[in-house]
Amino acid sequence: MAQPRDYYELLGIAKDASTEDIKRAYRRQAMKYHPDRNPGDTAAETEFKACAEAYEVLCDSEKRQLYDRHGHAGLRGNPHHDFRSMHVEDIFSMFNDIFGGSGGGGGGGARQRGVARGYDLETEIELEFKEVIDGCDRDVEFTRQDVCTACSGSGARPGSSPVTCPTCQGRGQVQQSGLGGMFRMVTTCPNCQGSGKIVVDKCTACRGNGRVRTNKKLRVKVPAGIADGQVIRVAGEGEPPRRELSLDGSGVRGDLHAVVRVKEHKDFERDGDDLVMALTIGFSRAALGGVVEVKSIDGPVAIEIPHGSQQGDTVRVDSRGVPNLRSKKRGDLVAVLLLQVPHKLTDRQRQLLEEFAKTEKIEPRKGASKSGFWDKMKDLKDSITGG
Repeated sequence: MAQPRDYYELLGIAKDASTEDIKRAYRRQAMKYHPDRNPGDTAAETEFKACAEAYEVLCDSEKRQLYDRHGHAGLRGNPHHDFRSMHVEDIFSMFNDIFGGSGGGGGGGARQRGVARGYDLETEIELEFKEVIDGCDRDVEFTRQDVCTACSGSGARPGSSPVTCPTCQGRGQVQQSGLGGMFRMVTTCPNCQGSGKIVVDKCTACRGNGRVRTNKKLRVKVPAGIADGQVIRVAGEGEPPRRELSLDGSGVRGDLHAVVRVKEHKDFERDGDDLVMALTIGFSRAALGGVVEVKSIDGPVAIEIPHGSQQGDTVRVDSRGVPNLRSKKRGDLVAVLLLQVPHKLTDRQRQLLEEFAKTEKIEPRKGASKSGFWDKMKDLKDSITGG
């Protein structure tokens, strides 16, 4: 799986950039890759969302310190919003102060008329290779925005209520004229963010936000057979809808997306549901065949080496691989044979080999060709080095 890109590189700024530098850089990149300016360009939309993720982290002093110190790994216990699954207009609404309250484009009002839904969050779960075989339960700790219990999410001091927005007269939208009145444009009200209400007497517990940061701990069930980069979705454990979309705290929570990261194993490499390992054998074992014992992922196992085995041949052991995520049927253990030629021989070994050499007759293998040989060597090298 591709490594996450550097946040500073995404925004085109230096690591000592100020908060204002970060804001300017994000505004510039967001406008450059905005889908309205790049219709049908999925690459531009992906870049737009990646820049939003970078801005959210770098504009938060706590998250920025963690990122500067430990990179992306430092953010695993401090999840960010899952911008990849978020609508573009929601991203503009989230950073409304950056774009002057216009929302950056249409669509926000239409979405606000539906059922209010909170943002998804994304975090990471790191697994040992062996845990993929059996599955496990993992505790995940993170911080999220929750509805303020003091004001039930309204943002208003208990005993008071939000009032009608004087800017839009409660409509949630305003009209703006351009080019000497030749056209009119309807945009989300910058004062109430489309809710039609504003808070005058603010709740002291949440300072009028209607949301407070809380620490959350969840136990997530990790299924056997999950692969690096796959996502476990925990429904309803994201954030509640924004206050301006849900003054009474109602609506649907977003989800928590836990991205799985699997540590590499020193002996095994995963290939689908199979586990691949290198098995070094001597010339005599390859020629004579026989049974050897090797370490599989879940204990010793006997492997039958066919006589006459060649460099790069493979031997399979059924049901010693990784469980299929759906059927739970395990894949195979695949041993790639690597022939080892001794560097030093005893006098007796040399004598025996010389006697054997007198009777040895080399014949080309059926179907073998020069090009086929080099192709096989390349495949063998790639299987060992991961190239």
